[in-house]
Amino acid sequence: MERELELARHVVDLAIRAGAHEAEASYTVSQRFSTEARGDLIAKLEQSVSRQLGLRVFRSHAKATLATTDLSEEGLLGFVGEVVDAARFAEGDVYGGLPDALPPDASDAGLFMYAQDVSERPARAKMGDALELESIARAIDSRIVNSGGSRVADSTQLTALANSNGLAAAYRTSHASIVAAPIAVDGAAKVAGSYRAASRSYATLEAVGAVASKAARRALGMLGARKPATMKCAVIFERDVAAAVLADIFNAISAENVAAGNSFLSDRIGERVGSDRVTIVDDGRLPFCLGTSPFDAEGVPTGRHVVLDRGTLRTFLYDTYYARKLGSASTGNASAGGIGPNNFYLEPGERSLEDLVAATARGVLVMDTIGFSTEYVTGTYSRGARGYYVENGEIAYPIDEFTVAGNLTGMLAAVDAVANDLAFDQTIVSPSFRVAEMTVSGT
Repeated sequence: MERELELARHVVDLAIRAGAHEAEASYTVSQRFSTEARGDLIAKLEQSVSRQLGLRVFRSHAKATLATTDLSEEGLLGFVGEVVDAARFAEGDVYGGLPDALPPDASDAGLFMYAQDVSERPARAKMGDALELESIARAIDSRIVNSGGSRVADSTQLTALANSNGLAAAYRTSHASIVAAPIAVDGAAKVAGSYRAASRSYATLEAVGAVASKAARRALGMLGARKPATMKCAVIFERDVAAAVLADIFNAISAENVAAGNSFLSDRIGERVGSDRVTIVDDGRLPFCLGTSPFDAEGVPTGRHVVLDRGTLRTFLYDTYYARKLGSASTGNASAGGIGPNNFYLEPGERSLEDLVAATARGVLVMDTIGFSTEYVTGTYSRGARGYYVENGEIAYPIDEFTVAGNLTGMLAAVDAVANDLAFDQTIVSPSFRVAEMTVSGT
């Protein structure tokens, strides 16, 4: 990775010579592959290599940021001049600037972010996986008659970062994913189901057969769905839907939203805002996980930060700018264009999802949500949903066309059970969990 680091250092030097007071250059090289099968045919095949150089400069706290793909020396000189000139006309901000000149732990030892098998796996084998996803899903039941496409995708990326405070570090990552989306038809009813798996390596990726089977079962399970009665009852969020709820929590603890007054958690550090079953963590150094990296987009080392500790709010998540603005320290959550998660997750419990269902006298198991309606200032939450009605500890029948609604503060406080099915297949993940009571709007 020395060649890529040298380019980043060179661009930083050019920017300082051109009049920048501080400069940061990031160089990324990405290789991407994706294929999609429908029936017994490959419907899509894409492969690409991209190289991009980003430059961020400051002049008296005034910032300018641009990116280029022209890496010739002449192109770089013109590009650097453009960025520095742009900063001359920008308005300064006292909180703007690079992170302090503290050497980060740039080592990626033990993080296992890159697997060689992603770049080495032949394209024909990946196409075969996509076709196998289709074949297995359709063979499970004669009512699986179509598909939204079965996809296999992967990528590798090299990231090199240098700045004028002496930082120069680089790392590699890999990512592989498979998804099946079969469609079940029974009379006039037509239901699409989907299931996705992702990992750093093909070797640790969930098996093709398991992914296809789970996707097919999700589609078949919703056939004959009816609209439930309007009621107040327990609501179990299956882990994929639970992750979407956690994404709303992440937005509320992002220092960018807190500083703008756009968070129901503003000014509540140290307060109890959830039940004692709610411990939420952001950890950028979990081995093998998809949000793991040795440092963030600004070169600040990542680490483990407990956001909610048994229901008590302990910290927001910061980049350098908002840490300075709010009088705190960066948590290593800078991403391209803002504050982002590393591995943001709810700590799992000890019981299975099936155990949560068995312990529910009356409730709803939410398997999918539709639409978007979260008001972050108040925490108001509302989603269209589909899933299953639960009665006397058993799944009674599938339900659709209903809404689950509540308030995120009340939901966190009412979490009374957390399952053990956490899987780190995204950067924001969660095990399934149960909220003791919410409003379900149906008939």
